[in-house]
Amino acid sequence: MNTVSEAKLAKYFLVTEKALAVAKKAPVKKGHEQNVAIIIDMVERYVSDAHHFEKTEDKVLAFAALNYAHGWLDCGARLGLFVVQDSALFTADNTADN
Repeated sequence: MNTVSEAKLAKYFLVTEKALAVAKKAPVKKGHEQNVAIIIDMVERYVSDAHHFEKTEDKVLAFAALNYAHGWLDCGARLGLFVVQDSALFTADNTADN
């Protein structure tokens, strides 16, 4: 299916917002607190944009913003900037020496 359904959009909001909550509570790699703050800020902005686009009934842009948001989270996890252990929410399931 090549459309963004209400159900698909709701699923991506749920997953991305849950991943954001996990990332915000995750241990941060020493010396990378500022980098993690930048990532979290960008994710929050993209999620906010997604909500705006959803309200304006632009599901495609809402979906795109959520994918950008989750990409930032996956990047932070993959680089080990914050330690997460949930392969259902992140492409990286890691532990790191903090």
